[in-house]
Formats: sequence, structure tokens, C-alpha cells
Amino acid sequence: MVIALLVVGLLSLYSASFAIGEREYGNPNYFIVRQTIFALMGLAAMAFLMRLDYRRLRRLSVLLMAVSIVGLVAVLVPGIGVVRNGSARWLDVGPVEVQPSELAKLALVLYMSAWLSSRGEHIRDLSLGFLPFVVIVGLVAGLVLVEPDMGTAVVLVLVATTLFFLAGAPVSHLALFLVLGALVSYAVVLTHDYRLARVEAFLAPEADPYGKGFQLVQLKTALASGGLMGLGWGAGRQKFGFVPGAHTDGIFAILGEELGFVGAMAVLALFALLVGRGIYVALRVRDPFGRLVAVGVSTWLGYQTLINIGGISGLIPLTGIPLPFFSYGGSALIANLAAVGLLLSVSRHAALGEEGRTAFAEGRWAGGPRRRGT
Repeated sequence: MVIALLVVGLLSLYSASFAIGEREYGNPNYFIVRQTIFALMGLAAMAFLMRLDYRRLRRLSVLLMAVSIVGLVAVLVPGIGVVRNGSARWLDVGPVEVQPSELAKLALVLYMSAWLSSRGEHIRDLSLGFLPFVVIVGLVAGLVLVEPDMGTAVVLVLVATTLFFLAGAPVSHLALFLVLGALVSYAVVLTHDYRLARVEAFLAPEADPYGKGFQLVQLKTALASGGLMGLGWGAGRQKFGFVPGAHTDGIFAILGEELGFVGAMAVLALFALLVGRGIYVALRVRDPFGRLVAVGVSTWLGYQTLINIGGISGLIPLTGIPLPFFSYGGSALIANLAAVGLLLSVSRHAALGEEGRTAFAEGRWAGGPRRRGT
């Protein structure tokens, strides 16, 4: 399913990006070549993590979280972080730019899974469970929010909240956290004009079709133009300067225009099956850490897909969050594929059983049953 999403994603990206690549870089293949390289790097990370015993990462979760926080702080430092369109989200690392907030998603899943699985009954305690949880999530999401990147911050909070609830937190603590999150979100929207404009565009995009509502109107136009079967690969028209971010967070609209309702629903079905399989893996795992990791990865991909497509279709306000495996961006694609590798590792070790996991850790398991006397 992941390979199918990746292949369709690369085809969609090429179709959505060749016009802007030619216009801005004089090379229609600019984006697809770079994204293919990122995809190969992501597949290598997926293969490595798939064969690695995921439990080894439990000890590294604190270090990974610390590195992510340092990266999130670094992008806010003038002269270090790369500012683009008013947002400081990237770091220059040699010939490429790294987006720490994408890597922070993977680090947060590992850290929260390790921390929550070690809390036991203390997770129900206000001072030992709820308050540390609020501090940890608030720190990471707050740094992302300052960049500003509200869409990623929302995904981080939703994934962490899901893990917190499934780890055994009482409903009262969950409700209190959701109320706090709603109040913070309300304040953030009111204190930033561009976020308030997005809400206004969501409520009435046709009221200002050439201003605040331009992006949403064009996204809906692209989706509607596809009809039932679509215009065909590469035949879409909205990517020629009409849809802002056609190769990034608006790529699903281009896909809908070219593959139609049938193609768009097929892609959604693949995402739904992927999330469903992830939840199935979680249900099979006895290890609390592995169970939370599987849920964290599955809900991360699921929430991000829903928020992206919900914004494009006008069901929720636009947030500018990428669509997993489709939108252009190396950090996001590598992080998504690495997360799938982690999920496969959990699934693989859950299927082995305790004896098989021990043999695998000692290097004696080669993918099949062991013969007697060996």
C-alpha cells in the first residue's frame, strides 16, 4: 500500500510541478528528480527500521526528542533558520534544507510511547501524568506554532492526545487538555491576521474570490473540474498558476482534477487501508511501547491526510499541511517512510513471538522457522 501511494504520489507530483519547475528553475524535472532522490533515501530508512528491533529505539527516544527540540529552536534563530514566505521552518544542511518539525513528529511518537508506557498507573495522576504531558506536548507544539506552522502543531497535539488517552489517562484529564487546546487555538487565530483570514475564507470563500478566498476557490474548482473519471494524467489546467502550492499542500486538488472522483477515492481508500492495517498491528502487540508506537504512526498519517484533504475540499480551514507521500518535501517524505518502517518493525516482531524476537535480536533469525539442532 505504501509503495502504491508513493508511486502515485511521484506521478502526481511530476504532473503538478513541471509547469512551476519550468517557470521558476527553467527545468520541468526539477522537483520530480529531487523528490525521487528523497524517496530513495526514505525507502532506505524504511528498510533499515523495518529490520531493526523497534525496542532498541526506546533508549534513544529521549536523545531523539532532545535533538528535535534543538532543531525547532534553531530555525527560530536569525541567521540560522531559513525564512520563506514569512515562516522560519528550515535549516540549511549542505545542499539540502531540513525541516525539523517533520522529524519532530517521529521523535514525539517514540518519546511519548516510551514515556507513557513507563508511567503505569501514574498516568492517571494529575501531577505525575497530566502536568508533565502538558509540558512536553506544549513545548514541542509551541515551538512549531511560533515558526509559524499551525497545521503541524495540530497534528502533533492530536497524535499525543490519542496516545495519552489510549495509555490509560482518565477522560476528565483528556477533556481538560482539549479545552486548553481549544482556548490556545482560539487565541492564536485571533492574534494573527492571516489565520483569521483563513477562517473567514473557509466560512465564505466566494465573498472574496480574488483575495482571501482565492486559494480555496481554485482548489474547489480543480476538484470539480475532474468530474467522475478526470481529465487524464498531465491534462489538468489548474496547475498552470491557478492553484497556489499545486505541488505541495494543494496536490490532492490536482490529482482530483486529473484522475477524477474515482481516482481520488481510490487514493483515499489506500490511505484508509494503511491506517487500518496500522491499527490492526497495534491490536496484535502485547508490548505497551510497541502498541503505542503503532497507534502513533497510524494516527499521525491518518490525521495529516484528513487535515490536508479536509482543507482542500473546504470541510475545515486550510492549514498548509502536506499530504503524506504526495506533497513535495524531502523531510516530510523521509519522515513518513521512516515511520512506516517503524510500523513494519513492530508488526514483524509481534508476529515472531518471544522466542523469535530473542533469536532476531541475537542475529539468529533469518525470516523463517529454525531447524532443529541449529
